[in-house]
Amino acid sequence: MKFIQSPKVPTPAGHYSQAVEAAGLIFVSGVLPGKAPEGEADSFERQVRASFAQCTNILNAAGCGLSDVVQCTAYLVGVERWPEFNAIYAEIMGDHKPARAVVPVPELHYGFLVEIQLVAEKKSQAGD
Repeated sequence: MKFIQSPKVPTPAGHYSQAVEAAGLIFVSGVLPGKAPEGEADSFERQVRASFAQCTNILNAAGCGLSDVVQCTAYLVGVERWPEFNAIYAEIMGDHKPARAVVPVPELHYGFLVEIQLVAEKKSQAGD
């Protein structure tokens, strides 16, 4: 088992790792978007894109990318945001269609509107 930490993503405030590599899979912990840059509107779209940007940085630190994702769980505050999430997700993921669950929740930590959790497959590298 290997613990993954991207220097491009804030260190977790709780007792967990950004991701864990085990049995050829990368398990990315739930990722919140972080605060909007000063002067930028904190829209749902910004939060979705920011969460996936952080997920990408974590996957990159593990030697993977979004095209290696085999499963995604998205927690959304309010089921009415599902269509907007789906459109942004389709743009980000392109033709890649991993297994996915979208879970409506009443609230998330720090008042954020989305949290993303991923599982990716780490492809074997020569010499592994």
